[in-house]
Amino acid sequence: MEKSCSLLVHFDKGTPALANEIKEALEGNDAGAKIEALKKAIMLLLNGETIPQLFITIIRYVLPSEDHTVQKLLLLYLEIIDKTDSRGKVLPEMILICQNLRNNLQHPNEYIRGVTLRFLCRLNESEIIEPLIPSILSNLEHRHPFVRRNAVLAVMSVYKLPQGEQLLDSAPEIVEKFLSSEQDPSSKRNAFLMLFSCAQDRAINYLFTNIDRINDWGEQLQMIVLELIRKVCRTNKGEKGKYIKIIISLLTAPSTAVIYECASTLVSLSSAPTAIRAAASTYCQLLLSQSDNNVKLIVLDRLNELKSSNREIMVEMVMDVLRALSSPNLDIRRKTIDIALELITPRNIDEVVLMLKKEVVKTQNGEQEKNGEYRQMLVQAIHSCAVKFPEVASTVVHLLMDFLGDTNVASAMDVVIFVREIIETNPKLRISIITRLLDTFYQIRAARVCSCALWIIGEYCLSLSEVESGIATIKQCLGDLPFYTVSEEGEGGQDASRTTQQVNSTTVSSRRPAILADGTYATQSAALETAMSPPTLVQGPLSSVGNLRSLILSGDFFLGAVVACTLTKLVLRLEEVQTSKVEVNKATSQALLIMVSMLQLGQSSVLPHPIDNDSHDRIVLCIRLLCNTGDEIRKIWLQSCRQSFVKMLADKQRRETEEIKAKAQISNAQPDDLIDFYHLKSRKGMSQLELEDEVQDDLKRATGEFTKDADDANKLNRILQLTGFSDPVYAEAYVTVHHYDIVLDVTVINRTKETLQNLCLELATMGDLKLVERLQNYTLAPESSKQIKANIKVSSTETGVIFGNIVYETSSNVLERTVIVLNDIHIDIMDYISPASCADVAFRTMWAEFEWENKVAVNTVIQDERDFLNHIIKSTNMKCLTPPSALEGDCGFLAANLYAKSVFGEDALVNVSIEKQSDGKLSGYIRIRSKTQGIALSLGDKITLKQKGAA
Repeated sequence: MEKSCSLLVHFDKGTPALANEIKEALEGNDAGAKIEALKKAIMLLLNGETIPQLFITIIRYVLPSEDHTVQKLLLLYLEIIDKTDSRGKVLPEMILICQNLRNNLQHPNEYIRGVTLRFLCRLNESEIIEPLIPSILSNLEHRHPFVRRNAVLAVMSVYKLPQGEQLLDSAPEIVEKFLSSEQDPSSKRNAFLMLFSCAQDRAINYLFTNIDRINDWGEQLQMIVLELIRKVCRTNKGEKGKYIKIIISLLTAPSTAVIYECASTLVSLSSAPTAIRAAASTYCQLLLSQSDNNVKLIVLDRLNELKSSNREIMVEMVMDVLRALSSPNLDIRRKTIDIALELITPRNIDEVVLMLKKEVVKTQNGEQEKNGEYRQMLVQAIHSCAVKFPEVASTVVHLLMDFLGDTNVASAMDVVIFVREIIETNPKLRISIITRLLDTFYQIRAARVCSCALWIIGEYCLSLSEVESGIATIKQCLGDLPFYTVSEEGEGGQDASRTTQQVNSTTVSSRRPAILADGTYATQSAALETAMSPPTLVQGPLSSVGNLRSLILSGDFFLGAVVACTLTKLVLRLEEVQTSKVEVNKATSQALLIMVSMLQLGQSSVLPHPIDNDSHDRIVLCIRLLCNTGDEIRKIWLQSCRQSFVKMLADKQRRETEEIKAKAQISNAQPDDLIDFYHLKSRKGMSQLELEDEVQDDLKRATGEFTKDADDANKLNRILQLTGFSDPVYAEAYVTVHHYDIVLDVTVINRTKETLQNLCLELATMGDLKLVERLQNYTLAPESSKQIKANIKVSSTETGVIFGNIVYETSSNVLERTVIVLNDIHIDIMDYISPASCADVAFRTMWAEFEWENKVAVNTVIQDERDFLNHIIKSTNMKCLTPPSALEGDCGFLAANLYAKSVFGEDALVNVSIEKQSDGKLSGYIRIRSKTQGIALSLGDKITLKQKGAA
């Protein structure tokens, strides 16, 4: 921006107005035409146009107008035009408007007076304002409050000018006298603001003189009082006790804005338990009384900050915080639960869990949106409570098990993982959990949930009745064998079109490379997990079909392998608890029949895709194990799995403990710090609140909490020298990076014996950095210094450079400007990128969502996919990292991860995926993750790779 601007108006550049048309309209007698012409002139000036010939026309034809709208637009025009020349002197023609402004200040209409006074607040030229001061002061006694409130602001702006104290030296006395007799709330607010800004002692004196009437003041004045208290207490901490009493009294104000500011001020000024408790209670009241979700989120942020510094007090408020769960907004509910989970103790755990249980029950009705996501949050919260306090698990586990069949797969997964952990950590609940799980297993509809539930059944069914019930439940959910008949297999060719259309939508879409944890690719051939649909191989309604049978018939052979493993474990355990060999042999034969039937189904032509190799090998292993069992194998299957799970839980608990310890900040006091003895202090005239505040300050000082934020070493590392020590002006910058905002705090020191005039720090940026505003000019006395702040916005994650110079004039030679070139400031991407943790599942989801690689389309006449891959490897000198994997069937599919240095750039990872279509042609893509952009290379005479575009 070239200059400061106090007015912004939308401008349609498509139809610009001509200066001659504007001039003709202003010279006419039509008031409406003048209004439109003035608006066009203002918009042109705001967008950088210069119309110098228009000023005299406006003085002659617009100034005398009595129309209020014209006069308002005239003041806006005068506000934005340049009133000074290049040397900072007021233009001679500006004297012409002084008489008009004086007439407006004495106008019989209060609106004209008010808008003129408001215009004077934006003037910085003392030569124009000086002759108007008597008229400004006379408006302080006007009958209308609109005029008086703007007159006070005009007095304040005049007093704040560089020569303001000479122009209006008695302003504080005048405003103080005005404040004592004024009745209008807005005028009183403006008058108190003037005293607060320009004569703080008088503002404090007025505050304590009228301390009994503070609660009767208006909301605006009370907000300024709180701002004054914050400012005074920062500079003079010893007197904050008497101000805290004022804040406590304002907590009963009718305005919610005042109450919120009171609570924030209390927290920032005092550490006394009474003050913190009052602030927390106020926040909780606002949380319930406000309907705006944004307000609730802000209040929850404040409560979260209180929780970090005053956990003991916030523990008492946990139930009040949980009442915010009545809001339907998910973000509010998530923040509320996060805060509450860190405030649970043995004393309040029962109340918290009871509240969460009630909320879970409420989610069973389908009236509210996103009930599934909310239920998932509640399940995770109850899980955390049960891990910290195992005694409450018995009260919630059976309720949550009703949601194992939830249509929201993520919620059901959280429930089954919770059950798996509780059944191991609470041995007393094992029998009741197993019984309930076997009763509700048929309701489970998601393959991942079924897999976890089957593992629980296989590991924790220990008694004879439990093992028999487990085998019977699995058989019931699998249905009658076989899974298909020979006649159906013979008709497979006819039914293939119908079957393939239904199942293929599930499986073909999954034939794409899956992203592994290290960022490489592997071929994924398993069926995607979807809501179950009735397979074409089963006749009858869906309700009569077992959940395991439906999932296996949809092509999920991984689940079939899990079923085989679970049956193997149950049969092995049955051999230990069942005395009758006949029953054991009967159960073994039934399990073998189920496994063989799954293998036959996987190798038949009924399903469009055969069983994958991993599941096939797993089921075959189970068959061999049941046919020939050894003691060592039995020990591995029945004991080692459980031991591995116990180790996993112990490792998880250890990591959580380490994270808690890492978050705990240990503060220590320095050896030479002052120690105050509380019992030796004078208590004369101190209230209980003041005593508590003194004690808390002493505790913080003794434990080093006051000094823990002062990291002088890091600050020194961020200071950059901009000029040399021999330059007449020395400058250095302290760089602060906050998210996408960069603040340069530049210290400029005049090392000469002369006064430097019009000193300006001129900055420019390279890269995706943008200077927010143009810095103003300053005057520096000999050997004095000045702090200059510059704000810069970051628009992308790229390294940028800030460069510039310091320009100034000396008092001895005004015509000559001196320029000092500054050192460049390099802003690195790492300065505004902060590290964060991300779970593997979330990372893979985001990686698939945001395709950060370059995609290259493949066009070739080579018919065999393996020949094509070998051709690429030979042509580019690449090394194959992972062996090619392929799917057999009607269409060939090939995927591999390759590594290339010379062709694709430094350390590029290339993923090749090729599929042979039914017409014999190859199609697919090559993904290249590299620092090099714009890749275009040819491989031999027949193969050409062209970049399709970076995703």
